[in-house]
Amino acid sequence: MAAGAQRPRRWWRRASAPGWVSGLQLASAGTTRATFLELFFDLVYVFALTRVSARAFEDLAVEAGGTGGWSPFTGTGKTLLLLLALWSVWQGTAWTTSRYDPYHFGLQAVVVTALVASMVMGVAIPRAFTVSGLAFAAAYVVAQVSRPLLLLVALGRHEYRPLKLRMLITYLFLGVFWLAGAFLPTTPRVVLWAAALAGEYLASRFGWPVPGLGRSVLNRWQVIGEHLAERYQQFFLVALGETVLVAGLAYSGDPSGLARTAAFGTTIVVSVLVWRIYFQRAGQVLPEAVARAVQPALIGRSAADTHLVMVIGLTAMALGYELTIEHPSGHPAAAWIAMVVGGPVLFLAGRARFEYEVFGRVSPSRWIAALALLAAVPVLLHLATLVSAGAVAAALLAVAVADARRAWGRPPEQPAPPF
Repeated sequence: MAAGAQRPRRWWRRASAPGWVSGLQLASAGTTRATFLELFFDLVYVFALTRVSARAFEDLAVEAGGTGGWSPFTGTGKTLLLLLALWSVWQGTAWTTSRYDPYHFGLQAVVVTALVASMVMGVAIPRAFTVSGLAFAAAYVVAQVSRPLLLLVALGRHEYRPLKLRMLITYLFLGVFWLAGAFLPTTPRVVLWAAALAGEYLASRFGWPVPGLGRSVLNRWQVIGEHLAERYQQFFLVALGETVLVAGLAYSGDPSGLARTAAFGTTIVVSVLVWRIYFQRAGQVLPEAVARAVQPALIGRSAADTHLVMVIGLTAMALGYELTIEHPSGHPAAAWIAMVVGGPVLFLAGRARFEYEVFGRVSPSRWIAALALLAAVPVLLHLATLVSAGAVAAALLAVAVADARRAWGRPPEQPAPPF
């Protein structure tokens, strides 16, 4: 190599001496882009989210058979529990790669472990409350416990080491609930797993408190906000891509018939509108908003909750897509309307809060469209499923047009986060 030439940067970088055990450092301010390994990790969630949708669709299909009852609602609740578990693994990994050097071997071991565990969870999702419960629970516990354990070793005597110890103790304690629930019947299993997830949520909100070891304060956490914001953008696109995949698979199974073709076209229009509404303009400037925030960790936590709401909405929309394409001329039951209309309403609600996080305001078009869709539900229950999908497309189109009119002829709006 010629003198003065620089060696290309490798995606898998060796840790500096004395080795990866004590070489992990906090991420530098210039580490804003996701690594290829993180993008590979996201691809697993395309598969996992399709398994979530497939499982929920089986429960909703009960309504198509005319049996009625609460089965579709209880089944959707159980599926939501599995989705929240997947989100917890993804979010914990995203926060970790936004705080530490993403090219360090120890951190890449965290991502690879989470990747493999998420794949196992995705495979186990369809039968997680029957024969695959232990596989799902074990993979979840491995993903959650391995992250603080590996970081605890890699950080050496770093000031964040006590935090990882408290997280490790918490995950080990809650892991008992997950593993014990895997050996129980469905109802107690759901109760134990839901309690474990609730305990994890509360522990993270209160700084991972452990008796005798104290707790942490969120606004003191150092995090590369731009990197974290980009990760949320990417996961939103993963969830949106899953809706397109579900629609394509549903239509390709039987592409005959005008009604099915119209339903498929409507779902694609809805997906394009959702993409437009998200990125115009808050989704586009989220990294800048986080960079301008006085406390990036706080806006990062808030954005996490907001994106979770939108991802749940997108997952429901994927189910609505499949129901619309499979039964375009059928009269939707309440559980169907909860997906076809409720999914977009959840997305709009999350998007309204997202706009507040970035700009400190909420456009009226968001909540007006959501209220209009909710008000139309009693009428839509007596019309074809395709009509409900068309109403959703019209409401989202109105929001997109309102966004375009507000931005027309004006300079791009700059973020003004209220944090």
